[in-house]
Amino acid sequence: MNQDSQLSGEADRGDRRPILIVPYMWIGDFVRNHTVVRVLNERWPNRPVDLLTTSLCAPLVDYMPGVREAIVWDLPRGRLAAGRQLGLAKLLRERNYGTALVLPRTWKAAIAPALAGIPERVGFVGEFRFGLLNRWRWGEKKLPRFIDKNAALAQPDRAPLPAEWPVPQLRVQAEDILRWRQANGLSAGAAVALAPGSVGVSKRWTYYPEAARLLAERGVEVWVVGGPGEKGFAQEIVAAGGPGVRDLTGNDLRNGVLAMAAAGVAISNDSGLMHIAAALGTPTMGIFGPTSPYLWAPLNGLAATVVQDKSVLSCQPCQSTICKMNDHRCMRDIAAQDVVEIARDVLARTQGLGNV
Repeated sequence: MNQDSQLSGEADRGDRRPILIVPYMWIGDFVRNHTVVRVLNERWPNRPVDLLTTSLCAPLVDYMPGVREAIVWDLPRGRLAAGRQLGLAKLLRERNYGTALVLPRTWKAAIAPALAGIPERVGFVGEFRFGLLNRWRWGEKKLPRFIDKNAALAQPDRAPLPAEWPVPQLRVQAEDILRWRQANGLSAGAAVALAPGSVGVSKRWTYYPEAARLLAERGVEVWVVGGPGEKGFAQEIVAAGGPGVRDLTGNDLRNGVLAMAAAGVAISNDSGLMHIAAALGTPTMGIFGPTSPYLWAPLNGLAATVVQDKSVLSCQPCQSTICKMNDHRCMRDIAAQDVVEIARDVLARTQGLGNV
């Protein structure tokens, strides 16, 4: 291969060696990685694309078109774990990757691809990774959004950003949704899925119990979706909403994917489940307070972006995980009644349910 790399030039179109993406491992970020997959599929249709993943995010890969394989390998966040890095490097070497896109700026993310001897290792300058990467990219701080930073690595070096990126896609078969409904004793009618969790308490809208009650009173089936960390929220919401509200939280992310695929509307904080619902094509309402919809909303677009509009808060958006000003008004001033009315309107438009 000449000095012009596969991703920084148009040479060597006959190369069929696979490409590895080393992504961010938060659920929402992992879903957004599918845009990177789609950019690579379009540029290099003859080169398979694999995703390194944790056990948590691995189920998502089954629903991502254009991904050949998930490389499931859990690495601890807080330490080097040299033995695990060496084991991963051995596994990557056996797969004969021609290119690795290292999306995170951490040096730990670049260790295994370097030890594996992957010929082309692409990433932004950062965290003393000289020697670990060999196709440097500059100018990350000038790129406006998280997706711009990631997807730019799949383009030729210094290529202009497109007006629009390909949106993430998750695809679930209709028969899988039917089996999931039957296994959980759910009706075939339209339901609203609530995703009350998020990383960072400041992103959590606290009026889900009231919203569930209002929806249930109108005869709308309500599902609470999330991981084991949301079990307490789910119990509170079920207690407020009554028998029309189901707790569907659990340990398997696949359950969350199927719930969001089956729902008529999803109401979510700025969280991984919001990105899952949007990528599935489910009408999704994203509730934003401390974070910016421009920076963090799904590329797929939302059925509604819900923000407080009663006052102008100088601290918003703060991007902080804990509110330090104004007593969380950016979320407290979003009324449950307002969210429910928007959800009813979305159901009426998308499901033909004019009387909810």
